[in-house]
Amino acid sequence: MGAKAKSHHHYNGGNGGGCGSDSSSSSTSPSPPPSPRRNSSSVSSYRRKLRSKPMSVVAGFLVLRRFLRLLVVLPLLYVSGLVMCVGVGPFCSLVGHTPHPGSVYRSHEMFQMLWPHIQADNSTPIELSSVWRYRRKLKEQKPCPHSTAGPQSDNAAPSGYLIVEVNGGLNQQRSAICNAVALAGLLNAILVIPHFEFNSVWRDRSTFSDIYDEDHFVATLEGYVRVVKELPEVLLERYDHNISNIPNIRVEAWAPVRYYTGEVYPVLQSEGVVRIAPFANRLSMSVPPPIQYLRCLSNYEALQFSSSISNLAKKLVERMTEKSSRSGGKYVSIHLRFEEDMVAFSCCLYDGGEAEKVEMNLIRQKGWGDKFKRKGRVTLPGLNRINGKCPLTPLEVGMVLRGMGFDNTTAIYLASGKIYWAEKHLAPLLKMFPYLHTKESLATPNELAPFEVSLARFQAMCSQESMSEHVTLKYCVLKVHIL
Repeated sequence: MGAKAKSHHHYNGGNGGGCGSDSSSSSTSPSPPPSPRRNSSSVSSYRRKLRSKPMSVVAGFLVLRRFLRLLVVLPLLYVSGLVMCVGVGPFCSLVGHTPHPGSVYRSHEMFQMLWPHIQADNSTPIELSSVWRYRRKLKEQKPCPHSTAGPQSDNAAPSGYLIVEVNGGLNQQRSAICNAVALAGLLNAILVIPHFEFNSVWRDRSTFSDIYDEDHFVATLEGYVRVVKELPEVLLERYDHNISNIPNIRVEAWAPVRYYTGEVYPVLQSEGVVRIAPFANRLSMSVPPPIQYLRCLSNYEALQFSSSISNLAKKLVERMTEKSSRSGGKYVSIHLRFEEDMVAFSCCLYDGGEAEKVEMNLIRQKGWGDKFKRKGRVTLPGLNRINGKCPLTPLEVGMVLRGMGFDNTTAIYLASGKIYWAEKHLAPLLKMFPYLHTKESLATPNELAPFEVSLARFQAMCSQESMSEHVTLKYCVLKVHIL
């Protein structure tokens, strides 16, 4: 028994690690039964796991905090780098940083330096007659391809009335009208003559009939889409004779056909009328062939300028041709995009100094509210200029033309709206091309009087005048289009 106890004590002492092992060695009392044998390596591993869990959580938290810090710091570093790179803002003046090449408008300085050479260089002028002699072969003008659907059936009851408010410039308005006709066909709706949105910058109150031949528009679409000039009296009374009281459906840009058939069509059927404003680029380009045919029919056949615009445009073309006798009646038509709204929207800086900055900020605030001051929006005029997003000045367009070989005897028609700071910016263009004409120099004040209150009518007249067999430099793109 003693031996057995001793052996137990020896076993315990061997595994107890010295907890009272000396004092119990001489005791003869029976030892407790042995504990189950434990694997020391598994215990140690388990303890390490317990200790490592809190450490991994802490480490993960530290990594996450560092990552969030980078998310905040990196965008700031990026913007700061852009500012320093393109050489704009007060930082550059503080550190004396040289602006990056191409980030600052210096064309006026280049013009002063190159003017003696420009003035003397008329040795290789372009022969305008040769431009038309070798003009590219135009594709045959084909009528709009007829769809398999054909005109609407007289038995199909219309689902309701469609009202749209088109916005933007002349091209955007025209595109929106074509889309409105297509949408009316898609929804089997009666289209009310589109309304033109009043813009606070252009302040143009033109109506559809001021720009286009309304009767021709309605007659051309007859049998395809029914068009009326206004809502019936019963619907007008429901909304107190105020179209703006009709609930407006806000549609995302380039909305697909399924959106209109699934979301707009049920409202049209239940209410009898829907209004969509604004309506620029609100219909997808991917539509069934019969609907695409309506777009084509509207653009190439239904939409014709009003007689007042067409008649004056023809007179201006005849007078411009007479003033181009040096080049056989041929002239260059330039459509500048240097109106104040274009300059303001581009957020580019020119050579107007602080006065220009203040004026452009006021125009942006007036026309677009706080759009350019929204949180996270960064405006970098220097970067815009480097990326080629700044409208060309009349001076720059003139230098391009001279560089292409047009000499100072070339007749030019300036088809543009009111040029920003016109007296200053047009002066160098006139020095390079003294035979420059505008609608004001070709038409009498009485002839222009009906158009003075309508920027859109002026644009339409200039557009029709440019669409003749003359060289046209449109939107200051560095190409010459032979029309």
